[in-house]
Amino acid sequence: MWGIIGTWCMAEEGIKKASQMLENKDLASDATEAAIKEVEDYPYFKSVGYGGLPNEEMVVELDAGFMNGDNLDFGAVCGLSDFANPISIAKQLSLLQVNNVLVGEGANAYAHREGFQRKNMLTDRAKIHYHNRVKTLAKDRELTPYDGHDTVGMVALDQHGSMVSGTSTSGLFMKKKGRVGDSPIIGSGLYVDSLIGGASATGLGEDIMKGIMSYEIVMRIKAGMHPQKACETAVFDFDAYLRSKKGSAGDISVVAMDKQRRWGVASNMDNFSFVVATDECPATVYTTRREGDKMIHEKASKEWIDQYYRHRTAVLEEL
Repeated sequence: MWGIIGTWCMAEEGIKKASQMLENKDLASDATEAAIKEVEDYPYFKSVGYGGLPNEEMVVELDAGFMNGDNLDFGAVCGLSDFANPISIAKQLSLLQVNNVLVGEGANAYAHREGFQRKNMLTDRAKIHYHNRVKTLAKDRELTPYDGHDTVGMVALDQHGSMVSGTSTSGLFMKKKGRVGDSPIIGSGLYVDSLIGGASATGLGEDIMKGIMSYEIVMRIKAGMHPQKACETAVFDFDAYLRSKKGSAGDISVVAMDKQRRWGVASNMDNFSFVVATDECPATVYTTRREGDKMIHEKASKEWIDQYYRHRTAVLEEL
């Protein structure tokens, strides 16, 4: 029995690769790392890894987190720059007894010392996105972050009963230098316990952190909820609570899987997609929408998936 679930259609190729590994009895830790690296390495996914959108100073700062559900070991990098595959660095940090979360220059120094691949993560395409964004802003307006935030987050269960969760992102487009969202933060962007299950979140990190969303979902699973119910109640309850407190709530989307490889997904936005694969079904892309207090998941058509990739690989011209 095995399974893996990931945020957004962009996780598809990575989850296909991880599925083969899990079917061959590879470890969830290795499968999750391999799956997220597929997303990090693809230059047309503008919210993760190579080709990720830069901060307001046109620097690509990357965040990643990795958690092992067997022993709760956790590692993270925040504000990493000019290194490929931050998920691999976070995974290695999770093996340490202390110094598990490194930021900025400290994260870069560790990655360099440990021999991780140096790489200029700012692509020409990302530069065009940046310059176009600058030009579309009124001269008298402050440079504000674009509200896109497509973090890749995954939860995996292997045939040995081990579970892992991982995340990787370039964060908000035009973010302030040094800004960190929920993705590399244990309990918010990700959480997993092999005796219970795991969860990962994507959306507006500043709001997700206020609800410690991934931990909350795992605790609801622990209390006996099916992962789908745990996701729905956690997201909808907190969305309503935020709106009662401040009048609005940012995008919050979550994926989860329990130790029996039952899965769940919920979102307070309209166009969320995800990918799931288990020993019973191949990697499948779903779109989802909210109807009342329930989420309706539908298999994405080939036409929908083709359009997804056409949109992301379309020729980009500078304004």
